[in-house]
Amino acid sequence: METNTQETATLGAGCFWCVEAVFDDLKGVTDVVSGYSGGHTENPTYREVCSETTGHAEVTQIKFDPQEISFADILRVFFAVHDPTTLNRQGNDIGSSYRSAIFYHSDEQKQTAEEIIKEVTEAGIYDDPIVTEVTKFDKFYPAEDYHQEYFANNPTQPYCAAVVAPKVAKFRKQFVRRLKK
Repeated sequence: METNTQETATLGAGCFWCVEAVFDDLKGVTDVVSGYSGGHTENPTYREVCSETTGHAEVTQIKFDPQEISFADILRVFFAVHDPTTLNRQGNDIGSSYRSAIFYHSDEQKQTAEEIIKEVTEAGIYDDPIVTEVTKFDKFYPAEDYHQEYFANNPTQPYCAAVVAPKVAKFRKQFVRRLKK
C-alpha cells in the first residue's frame, strides 16, 4: 500500500521570485509554486496584490517529503534567506505584501514555527526581534504563469541579477549539503 508523504508549507519572505529560487534547489522539496495568501480578495492578480489593497502576501507554497526534510529544517532555511525582523519589508520591497509570514497547515506546524522562532531568537542571529507573522493557512492563489520559475527563466533580468542571484548564491553556500544534485 502506497502512502502520500507530501506535506505543504506556505511561506512569505518578501518577493516570491527569491523564495521560489531557493526552495527549488533544496533536497526533499518536490514542488514550489509562487502565489498569494493571507488576504481577503478572491483570486487576486499581481497588480492587485502590489496595490496593497488585498491583504495578501507574496508567498511560495512548498511541497516537501518530510522523510527527506523536516518542516523545522524548511523553516531554518526560510529564516536564513530573508530578514524576519523588518515589518512589511524586504530590502527595497516595501508593503504588507512583502511581509515575513508562516501560514501553518496544522497545529504541529504552528508549534514547530513557534519553536524555530524561539531557536533563531536565542541563537542571536538577528539584532532586532523577529516579526514573522504565524497565521493559520486559509487559501492559496497561484500567481500568474509568468511568475512561476521566474528566476530560472529570467536570470539576467535586472532584479534577478541584482537581488535574486546573490540570495541564491548565499543559500547554496550556506546549505551546500542540502542541495539537490
